[in-house]
Amino acid sequence: MEAKQIFETYESEVRSYCRVFDSVLATAKGAVITDTDGREYIDFFCGAGALNYGHNNPEIKEKVMDYLAKDGILHALDMYTQPKAEFIEYFEEQILKPRGLDYKIMFPGPTGTNAVEAALKLARKVKKRNNIWCFMGCFHGMTTGALALTTEREAREAAGIPLNYVTHIPAPYMFPELDVIDYMQTMLDDDHSGIEYPAALIMETVQAEGGIRVFSEEFLKQVRAFCDKNDILLIIDDIQVGCGRTGTFFSFERADIAPDILVISKSIGGLGFPFALTLFKPELDIWAPGEHNGTFRGNQIAIVSAKAAAEYYNRYALDKETQAKSAVIERFLNEEIATIKDGFEVRGIGFIWGIDVHDEALAKKISVEAFKKGVIVERAGRKNEVVKIMPPLIIDEETLVKGLNILKDVISELA
Repeated sequence: MEAKQIFETYESEVRSYCRVFDSVLATAKGAVITDTDGREYIDFFCGAGALNYGHNNPEIKEKVMDYLAKDGILHALDMYTQPKAEFIEYFEEQILKPRGLDYKIMFPGPTGTNAVEAALKLARKVKKRNNIWCFMGCFHGMTTGALALTTEREAREAAGIPLNYVTHIPAPYMFPELDVIDYMQTMLDDDHSGIEYPAALIMETVQAEGGIRVFSEEFLKQVRAFCDKNDILLIIDDIQVGCGRTGTFFSFERADIAPDILVISKSIGGLGFPFALTLFKPELDIWAPGEHNGTFRGNQIAIVSAKAAAEYYNRYALDKETQAKSAVIERFLNEEIATIKDGFEVRGIGFIWGIDVHDEALAKKISVEAFKKGVIVERAGRKNEVVKIMPPLIIDEETLVKGLNILKDVISELA
């Protein structure tokens, strides 16, 4: 039986990405994926943000293979291990402290949505309040607590149950005439607002699935001040846009703020291994032992890979490299693609960019045709009208421009 027939016969209908990217993939290196027929694809999808350091990064992979060759412990729940001690020490001393951040590190289950669930539990436990605030257009995960935050209608309807204890706030780009901070303050102060006081406000600094919506530095500062003023915890979800994606290791650095609770996953695992962290200020660490746990929170391979990835980020100053190559993307999109058709809108920062074509059918055609011509590019936003460009941070400029030119040709033909 051919591989595609196996999938169509036996795999659940819930599969999604393969309905557009329908080749059988075999190998991958750097920013290029190769299928079983030898056809190559430039990766502008990057595992939905899980492969910032590229496919099979040789320096990270070497550390993992060496650990495996030495029969290093692979599963340890939350017991003490040498890899975990080394990761914690490096992350604290070389990632957090240089940025003026003081966080305790929690290892939840190895997915972003589990890190969010842990953050919500902790916020509610600390503040003894049920409600959480978040912004419309957000995506925070698909498990019940995180899904209550996520605003995508189709995903929410699939839950099959009411999704409660969340208040959704209009994002600032939705109503430019609305002062969102004043709106939130009014809801707190008005004894007839009907809105329950929140334990926390959770946000992405860049709404990725929301259509590449970059919140301004000024707005981020205002949100931090609002939370401080009103005794509300600020949770930042850096699952997709952290680990260097926006040009700094954490996406909030550009605004010179720090959240009370921070969730990261995806590229923190280095090679694409499942891994997640929930970080929080030390005074919030009121967990009882085992109050939030998970069998695979001791994924040692991911911990080894994560330390190697953090070392790689620092060794090659990926923040500076990302910022430099970001200018190449921004210039190309604005000068070569945005001009193709009136109404196209370019948004982004660092290595996450979107072309809002304001046409669901056109965006899908672009994704399909780009794949046929050798570029993997996904869609995002309302009605999936935004073509989402998210290459690995390590992509060389020649390959980057080649992929952008393919995308330009496809859009020119279709638009």
